[in-house]
Amino acid sequence: MTDNFALYPSLRDSVVLVTGGASGIGAEHVTQFARQGAKVAFLDIADSESAALTRTLTTEHLPPPLYRHCDLTDIPALQAAIAEVAKQLGPITVLVNNAANDQRHDYEDVTVAFWDERMATNLRHQFFAIQAVAPMMRAAGGGSIINFGSISWHASQGGMPAYTTAKAAVEGLTKGMARDLGPDGIRVNCIIPGWIMTQRQIDLWLTQEAETKLLAAQCLKTKLVPADVSRMVLWLASDDSRMCSSQLWVVDGGRL
Repeated sequence: MTDNFALYPSLRDSVVLVTGGASGIGAEHVTQFARQGAKVAFLDIADSESAALTRTLTTEHLPPPLYRHCDLTDIPALQAAIAEVAKQLGPITVLVNNAANDQRHDYEDVTVAFWDERMATNLRHQFFAIQAVAPMMRAAGGGSIINFGSISWHASQGGMPAYTTAKAAVEGLTKGMARDLGPDGIRVNCIIPGWIMTQRQIDLWLTQEAETKLLAAQCLKTKLVPADVSRMVLWLASDDSRMCSSQLWVVDGGRL
């Protein structure tokens, strides 16, 4: 099941929480942690996709992950879901702040309400999830928090200013929280993925022209898939990266 890729003994039986874990990159995170023998929970609002993921993992004879329906823009609901996960599985020592929505939008059409909703969808929940897990990580003697940024603003991508602003801010959040939580043995890192070929990306935006431009920009002439990012997540979550914090990890095939 793991092909020729690494197994991390430190991840076995660790309690991992993934936000936005029902589909796409998030579902790959859940799958990869389950294969490592971790106790995995994930939050999402996509009930049918979550059930399908659980069924897929059980066909691999893996323990089913713990799924909780949660609208991450509802911070009290997020805090309650995190507390419930910890009650059922034990203290969370790995947090993957994966959830986001890269909906395109024209800057001329942005309202105050839309701007605030995009910040809530792509940025705010990352901080409050960190705030909720930090005490249990501190009590456990440490932990790993992995935030997800985006290549989009690094590449000066237009057409979604609220999203690129939120994702730029994730890097600042990462740096500041790494400093604040470091004395407690809690590492905070940020992954900057390139264009990852999830089904959503393929359906909405991958054209032959776009693919040609993408591969021309990358040093490595192969499209990235979710597992390419998840394997970086596994390493950052494991003790193998125990002295890595406050860093930005780019997984983009050499595009930037």
